[in-house]
Amino acid sequence: MTLENMENVEVFNAEGKGRGLRATKELWAGDVIFAEPSFAAVVFDSLSGQVCHSCFRRQEKLHRCGQCRFAQYCDRTCQRACWEEHKQECAAIKTYGKAPNENIRLAARILWRIEKDGGVVSDSQLTTLDELEDHVADMPEEDLKELKIDVHNFLDYWPRGSRQYTVDCVSHIMGVINCNGFTLSDQRGLQAVGVGIFPNLCLVNHDCWPNCTVILNHGNQTALNPLFHTQRRIELRALGKIPEGEELTVAYVDFLNVSKDRQRLLKQQYFFDCTCQQCTQQIKDDLMMGVKDVDGKKPSEDVVKEVTEYSLKTLEKIEKARTEGNYHEVVKLCRECLEKQEPVLADTHIYLLRILSVASEVLSYLQFFSEASEYARRMVEGYMKLYHPNNAQLGMATMRAGVTHWHAGSIEVGHSMICKAYAILMITHGPSHSITKDLEAMRMQTEMELRMFQQNEYVYHTMREAALKNKPMSMMSEPVQEGIKSLFRKK
Repeated sequence: MTLENMENVEVFNAEGKGRGLRATKELWAGDVIFAEPSFAAVVFDSLSGQVCHSCFRRQEKLHRCGQCRFAQYCDRTCQRACWEEHKQECAAIKTYGKAPNENIRLAARILWRIEKDGGVVSDSQLTTLDELEDHVADMPEEDLKELKIDVHNFLDYWPRGSRQYTVDCVSHIMGVINCNGFTLSDQRGLQAVGVGIFPNLCLVNHDCWPNCTVILNHGNQTALNPLFHTQRRIELRALGKIPEGEELTVAYVDFLNVSKDRQRLLKQQYFFDCTCQQCTQQIKDDLMMGVKDVDGKKPSEDVVKEVTEYSLKTLEKIEKARTEGNYHEVVKLCRECLEKQEPVLADTHIYLLRILSVASEVLSYLQFFSEASEYARRMVEGYMKLYHPNNAQLGMATMRAGVTHWHAGSIEVGHSMICKAYAILMITHGPSHSITKDLEAMRMQTEMELRMFQQNEYVYHTMREAALKNKPMSMMSEPVQEGIKSLFRKK
């Protein structure tokens, strides 16, 4: 296990926040400040049959472990690469008779790793798991009950012949997972598929308008020779210029919530009161809750209240219909809601943007591309007024909007959006990431098509029609219930 570029950072005492990390030299947008492989990681229970347990890629056909019948892999290469991590787990699952939940599986993998390699697995590791906060004492009654059940089940699952651990020790590990577990996404970055522990990343504090972003780089698993496979790792990347001595921060929650809601989420999940500038000065709250202003005339408070309450109720109904896979119902609900929102809410209102996001995603999936592209365009325009210009979510949303426009035949807007997305992802994901590579291929294709379009629109459309008839576009991926809205894991 190697950690890269750790000389760029040092641990310091961040006022009021405990330990933190700061830059030891000047950094620039897109710099990889450090890269860190997981100490331990597991695939979510709900996706254990759809995601490789070694490289965390979503795959159609996976090969099941012949021993425990639980773990699944892309191929023999992935299975071999993961055997060290899976060996004891494999025997434990066989003895226990089933695989326990993801928290128990991760806690066990952490303890097996500590037994094998010790608490510090490389010279560059800046903290042990013992030193990390578990916040068990701060947990509400309900969560504590769940934790106790997990600890009880863990002790049943843990092999009898191994070193036995106390309830307090297992509770500490469970607490650390609860507030320091990092969500791992699939190779397309579109769905949360697992959770891992990265000790150095745990030292990076939160800011709602951070100077860094974290991405999971799946490494190169495509080379035929397994010697060239690189392991999955997180990368901490700079979003802009960071002077020497400045604290490094990432956002634990999505910025697209008003400050009091972000503060509530952070208190609930991470047990601290956010006092960042964005929250204390309520920056951009006015835009996120903005109302239409036509020639100085604004809708009455009662009307705004009615529409915002209606929007929240509709978003709940949409979530239910979406979970059930009833996409035509989702579209109907979105259209009705937009009709009520449009005369009242500003184009940066977060409830309007949430509806536009769902509508464009589901309509693309159902192949109603021209309506989807209009909603996607409005969503991206709203996002650009709210998000940091190099925010990864903004980059991903712009990429999806560009692809939707391309499907709809709007080659000029599509190409322009794909170029904007590419510029953002070059900073947030870097040139070697599989998403950036996909995007570069799209950018080259749309550029070529745009040139054809500019030379002769009629010929371009005729060729496009013919190409689509011969080889219909592959369907957009099915809308996932929860995109990676929050980088860090929510229960």
